[in-house]
Amino acid sequence: MIDTPRMLLVLSENWTLTGGRADLPAAVRWAREAEDAGFDSVMVSEHVVLGPDAAADGIMGNPRDYALPGNQDPYTPWPNSLLLLSAIASVTERLRLAAAAVLAPLRHPLLMARELGTLDLISEGRLLVQPTVSWSKDEYDALGVPFGRRGRLLDEHLDVWAKAWGPSPISHESEHYPFRDVYFEPKAFRPEGPRLWFGGQRLNGPVLRRLVQYGHGFHPLGRPTPQDLQVLKDAIAAAGRDVAEIEMIGGTQAVFPDDDSTADLGAALASIPEQLEQGFTTFCVKPNQFIDDPDAIGAFCRDVMRRVNALTASCRGWTA
Repeated sequence: MIDTPRMLLVLSENWTLTGGRADLPAAVRWAREAEDAGFDSVMVSEHVVLGPDAAADGIMGNPRDYALPGNQDPYTPWPNSLLLLSAIASVTERLRLAAAAVLAPLRHPLLMARELGTLDLISEGRLLVQPTVSWSKDEYDALGVPFGRRGRLLDEHLDVWAKAWGPSPISHESEHYPFRDVYFEPKAFRPEGPRLWFGGQRLNGPVLRRLVQYGHGFHPLGRPTPQDLQVLKDAIAAAGRDVAEIEMIGGTQAVFPDDDSTADLGAALASIPEQLEQGFTTFCVKPNQFIDDPDAIGAFCRDVMRRVNALTASCRGWTA
């Protein structure tokens, strides 16, 4: 069955629309325009700092492309994602706020829980969080956090967050973040805390384990194989959970004709019906891949919604 997809506007990595710097008031305005156009959500990712390893594999050819491990200019602007989403929360009413690639191990879990819980309360439960460990050893070294322990640190974050959303006082015994009898108030908007998404380049052991135990959404980097999707379904079922609880986040793949041009929007959206059939329901689109005018975001979002609605309406006609 073809359902109406939810569209997500990626607000990070759009510096080709902002003259090479982070024009944060523009990003807030774009979020409001996306909501007005019918978008479901916006996404902001983060880095604290970048080092030489950001460009270890060479800087991407077309600056409109997605930043991947080792392909990005170290001068790329990365504003604080939670502060930016807080500003967006204040000018929107229903738009969900996706804090993607939250690098939890770079902070203390109680501090992280305080920031996330506050934003979740401000937005009245609209916050989505995708915690991850990232790939940049230089970033960890700059902040004095052991890169080799990042996975264990993230697991402790998830454990502490779950405790923080529950009754106070809370305690945690561990090598990295021990504390006893602390009172964490106020809580997040929901008793179970913000909705958590997990994803990455591979559906490997740690990602799958965290998703099954804590997750509400699966956001892969790229297109997962049918085998990956079956592994996910089997693991969710084995844990006694309903796979329908897991939001499936897909995407649009921009194909650039050269390093100086934008991609064709229609071609990028064409895979959405197929992804809907596979169970994906939410789809990311990054505006600077398709337009170069920062004042045209509202029109772009309306165009996306028209095209997506037309695509899914056609598919309903085919399957009727």
